[in-house]
Amino acid sequence: MTGERDLRKLLSGMSPELRPGRYVFTTTDAGVPAGVTPVVTVAETEGLTLVVPREEADAAGLPYDYVAGWITLRVHSALDAVGLTAAVSRALAAAGLSCNVVAGFHHDHLFVPHEQAGRAVEILEELARRP
Repeated sequence: MTGERDLRKLLSGMSPELRPGRYVFTTTDAGVPAGVTPVVTVAETEGLTLVVPREEADAAGLPYDYVAGWITLRVHSALDAVGLTAAVSRALAAAGLSCNVVAGFHHDHLFVPHEQAGRAVEILEELARRP
């Protein structure tokens, strides 16, 4: 299952998909609470970072201050591909949008401010159409 490495093919084929819902970043030092199903976990010295649906964080009483929309780039990017994250983050930054990128085995996932997620998809679709 080799992913794509060619930057032009990655950009033209990224097909950004806005996932439904609102997602939040939170942290815990007690593991994943019952009833919480993270979409991302990162083990850090300071604690376990979780990206979870906002409803689950609220139900578990987990604190957060950033509510994100989740965009999946549908192109199968190779983990050693060069330039995709830079090109995507540069385009979003030029529009004043923050972006937290997580690489999965098959796809790259972007967490952007929820209220601007639709605009982020438009920017990415425009980037994909560029020659």
